[in-house]
Amino acid sequence: MYDPRSKKADEFINDEEIRSTLAYAAEHKDDLKLVDEILEKARPVKTEGGWRCRGLDHREASVLLACTDPERVNKMYEIAEQIKLSFYGNRIVIFAPLYLSNYCINGCLYCPYHRTNTHIPRKKLTQEEVRAEVIALQDMGHKRLAIESGEDPVNSPIEYILECIDTIYNTHHKNGSIRRVNVNIAATTVENYRRLKEAGIGTYILFQETYHRESYERLHPTGPKHDYAYHTEAMDRAMEGGIDDVGLGVLFGLERYAYEFAGLLMHAEHLEATFGVGPHTISIPRVRKADDIDPDAFDNGIDDETFTRIAACIRLAVPYTGMIVSTRESEEVRQRLLQVGISQVSGGSRTSVGGYTEEQRPHDTEQFNVSDQRSLDEVVSWLMDSGHIPSFCTACYREGRTGDRFMELCKSGQIQNCCHPNALMTLAEYLEDYATPETKAKGYETIQKELARIPKDQVRAKTEELIGSIASSNKRDFYF
Repeated sequence: MYDPRSKKADEFINDEEIRSTLAYAAEHKDDLKLVDEILEKARPVKTEGGWRCRGLDHREASVLLACTDPERVNKMYEIAEQIKLSFYGNRIVIFAPLYLSNYCINGCLYCPYHRTNTHIPRKKLTQEEVRAEVIALQDMGHKRLAIESGEDPVNSPIEYILECIDTIYNTHHKNGSIRRVNVNIAATTVENYRRLKEAGIGTYILFQETYHRESYERLHPTGPKHDYAYHTEAMDRAMEGGIDDVGLGVLFGLERYAYEFAGLLMHAEHLEATFGVGPHTISIPRVRKADDIDPDAFDNGIDDETFTRIAACIRLAVPYTGMIVSTRESEEVRQRLLQVGISQVSGGSRTSVGGYTEEQRPHDTEQFNVSDQRSLDEVVSWLMDSGHIPSFCTACYREGRTGDRFMELCKSGQIQNCCHPNALMTLAEYLEDYATPETKAKGYETIQKELARIPKDQVRAKTEELIGSIASSNKRDFYF
C-alpha cells in the first residue's frame, strides 16, 4: 500500500501505486473536462499575502503529462511559466559542477566511471589541484559549486570530501570566493550527513537514476549502489542528519518516462509528508553519450517536446521547488525549458576531473558530453537577452533561510523581497569583476530596468546604494 510517511522505499515508492497511476492517466488523458479542472487547480492565485499555489499530486500531474491535446499542452506551458514568475521571478541561479575524483567501485551501466571501464584515466584531485580548479572557476565569476565524485571508500572517503569542501571555502583569489558548496556524492550514513552539514554545505543532491526497482538493480549490477532501498532512502537519512535542503532527480531515458515522473513526485510527496518540507531542487537530466556509453543502448529516450512537457508538469506539481537543467542540454532546449519553469542552470561547465585547469585533455574522459559549450559570460549575456536576471546569490544559505524557513517565505511570496535585490547585486559584482565590456554594458542596462520595477521604498534605496558601492570599490558581499 502506498504510504508517503513510510521510511521504507518500497512503500513510499510503491510500484503498484505507480502502475495504477499510469493506468488512470491513460484512461483519463482525453477527458478534457478533468484536464481543465487539474490545470485550474495548478494555476497560481493572487491573495492579499501574495501568490499561492496548491500544487498537484502524482496522479493529477500524470494525467496532465499523458494529455497531448495541443490547446491543453499550451495551457500547461502558460501556467508553468506563470508559476515560475510568481514565486521565483525572472531570476535564474547559476552554478558549475566540480569533479573531484572519477574512481568508482560501482558497475553502473550508464556511467563511464563504472569500475570495469579499464581504459579511461582515473584521477583524484590533490588539495592543490582542488585550489587551482576553484581559482579557475572564481576567475570565470562562479560563486556556487556542486561537487561531484565517484563512490570509492579508499580513494574518495568522506574525509577526503570534507577536506575538499574546506579547501574550496578557504580559497580566495582577487575578488573571488565560492560562497556555497552543494554536494552530489553517493548515499551515505546519517553520521556522515551530519558531518557534511557541519562543513557548511548547501544542498545535498542525489539522483535516483530510476525509480523502477527491477531496472535499477539491473542497471547497477555491482557495488554498493546496487542496494535500491539504501539509495532511495538516502534523503531520509540526510534530513535526519540535519540537511534540510535536498535535491532529487532521475536520469530520463533509463526507464519509461511516465513511470519515472510518477515516482519522482511520490518521492517529493514523501519528503513533504515525513519532514514537512519537500525537495529544495529537482533536476531533469537525460542520458547522454560518453566514453564507453552509447545512449542508443537505452530504449527509453524521449524527444524534446516530451521533455518540455515533463518539465512543465513538474513545475505545476511542485510549484515551490527549484528546477535545474544542466549543460547536458543544448542552448535551444535550455531556452525552451526556461519558459516552463527552470530556475537554475549551469554555465561554462566541465565534467571531467581537472577539466577547468587542463588546457589540453586528449586522453581525458568527461562523465557525459557537454552539449552547451558556451562560456559563463556567454551564458550570462544570453540569459539577459532572454529577459532573465542571472543570479549568483547564495544569501539564503548564509542567513539560515533553508528548509521549511525558505519554503515558508517562498509560499508566502515574500522570498522575492530578498532574492530580487540580491540577484541584482550579485550580477553587479559579476559585471565589475569578470564580464566582457559588451556584457557589462548590457548588464547595467538590465539592472536599471529591474530597479525601476522595485517600488520606491527602503529596499530599492538600499539596493541602489549597495550596487553603487560595488561599482565604486572593491568591497563585495552585501545581501538582504
